Amino acid sequence: MKRIFVSLLIASIFTASGFAQKAKPKKAVKPTVSTAEKPIVKQQGLEVPFVNKVLANGFEIIVLADNSVPLVTIELVARNGSITEPLELNGLSHLYEHMFFKPNGAIVDGEEYLRDIDQLGIVYNGTTREEVVNYYFTTTSPYLDTAMRYMKDSALRPTFNEEEFASEKQVVIGEIDRNESNPFFYLSRTMSDKLFSKYPTRKNPLGTRETVNAATTEKMRLIQNRYYVPNNSALIVTGDVKPAEVFAIAEKYFGVWKRRSIEPFKEFPLVEHPPLSKSEGFIVEQPVNNVLIQVGWHGPSIGKDDAATYSADVFSYILGQPDSRFQRNLVDSGLTNIADITYYTQRNVGPITLTLAVSPEKAKEAIRVAHAEIAKFNEANYFTDEELENAKSLLESRDLFEREKLSEYAHTLGFWWSSTGIEYFRGYQKNLRAVSREDIKRYVSTYIQNKPRIGVALISSEAQSKIKLSANDLTGVK
Repeated sequence: MKRIFVSLLIASIFTASGFAQKAKPKKAVKPTVSTAEKPIVKQQGLEVPFVNKVLANGFEIIVLADNSVPLVTIELVARNGSITEPLELNGLSHLYEHMFFKPNGAIVDGEEYLRDIDQLGIVYNGTTREEVVNYYFTTTSPYLDTAMRYMKDSALRPTFNEEEFASEKQVVIGEIDRNESNPFFYLSRTMSDKLFSKYPTRKNPLGTRETVNAATTEKMRLIQNRYYVPNNSALIVTGDVKPAEVFAIAEKYFGVWKRRSIEPFKEFPLVEHPPLSKSEGFIVEQPVNNVLIQVGWHGPSIGKDDAATYSADVFSYILGQPDSRFQRNLVDSGLTNIADITYYTQRNVGPITLTLAVSPEKAKEAIRVAHAEIAKFNEANYFTDEELENAKSLLESRDLFEREKLSEYAHTLGFWWSSTGIEYFRGYQKNLRAVSREDIKRYVSTYIQNKPRIGVALISSEAQSKIKLSANDLTGVK
């Protein structure tokens, strides 16, 4: 779903798609709306009140002001990540992220403005995902200029000190080690690698020990020259600011950034992930107590079928509500502990994922019932008009709720800018409100029902020897 609305309890366990220097897990709040009989009210979507400006060199600045608290977040975003990585570069966008806040040219030169750095009280971090890498400071508003200048120097004047680089390679390899010590990592990795089997590195931001060990500072410069350019980057500023002031400071510091003569994705275009040719199932044996099952499909891509991405979000949210038919038949019935279907918005094929957590003795029946539910998704009575409108309201309420903490909402804006373009997000609520039953039916028919899928089960060897889950069980193929 948008903003990775995966059932975040499951996402925090299963996925390794967002890697940061400092982990700060976040749980989403899923409000519920009563489905008691009442008139259905259709509302107009609420736009996010940001303003934006593009400098002559192609650098975009996006500002969402709120002067209620004297804090400001400055976030630099680059369209980088595993989406740009052939095998030899896999994981190096993530390694580059680790080098971003290392000594830059300003520090080496001992520039005078750095005297203020220790007074900023800065919270800073960076994350790497499939289609975005972001870096941010949160500080008090009087230090806006200093923080933006330091962000500029980090972006334009990296030094890639060899000693620091060697150290950070070991830090990243440590992240790989930690992921591989978690049984759930193997479920996520198997699903992604099988869904995107021709170009698996393009969906694996973490990379491998081999590629990280083989990284050089020359490869860091290659990434910098390709993707850390103004016409592939944006600055997000949220909090206690005046947009006109932000635009002026951005022009002062980032206006000198030299535009890349060829747009990065024109010179290095996205790969085309071929559609799945058949359904396949895979058993991953790990020491776990319950059985964790995922079924995945290729979903819509931004720029190719935007309309279906809105339908995907609304439909996923309908199914995710506790009183939906999907939840009643899978969770309330006692078959599963967790049942969820999600869509992850991406420019380069967003995956649709069904997730079940179930006890071994109920696994076969749970997956059978789940596939039976999928076959009924487009039946006229599968969800009510009220559920449709409630899902839209809940998605809108969630966005409003998240705006309450602008230091984190900056990451939301950065994600949308990178994967969809900011104009897509500007009209997001309006387009959600326009989703109809026919739109959802088209989405389900185009991407889910009777389409090739990948099924993966994470199960202990002992449980598998008893219940003998098969590939056909996982995919629903008879």
